[in-house]
Amino acid sequence: MAILVDDAVWPAHGRLWAHLVSDAALDELHAFASAHDIPPRAFDLDHYDVPADALPRLLAGGARHVGAKELTRALIASGLRIPARDRAGLPDRHRR
Repeated sequence: MAILVDDAVWPAHGRLWAHLVSDAALDELHAFASAHDIPPRAFDLDHYDVPADALPRLLAGGARHVGAKELTRALIASGLRIPARDRAGLPDRHRR
C-alpha cells in the first residue's frame, strides 16, 4: 500500500494544487491526510486536493511523488477511481 502525490499544477483560489491518493484503500488515505493536517473538506470522492505548500510535509511523511499519469493509473488499478462521468450525479462531492 502506498500514498501517492502528483505535481501541484492545477490552479484554483490563487494557488497551485496537487492530488493525494491511495493505491489501496480510502481508510489509508483518510488516515494519512488527517495525520498530515489535510482537512476533510479537501476530499473529493477518490482523492484529496492538496496545496503546493503541503507537498514537502506529505513527502517527508512518506507519500511517494509520482507523475499525474502514474497517479491516475494507480488510482484506476486500485478500484477507487470515480470517473468524471459518474461524479455529476453524486449529491455531495466531498463526502467521506
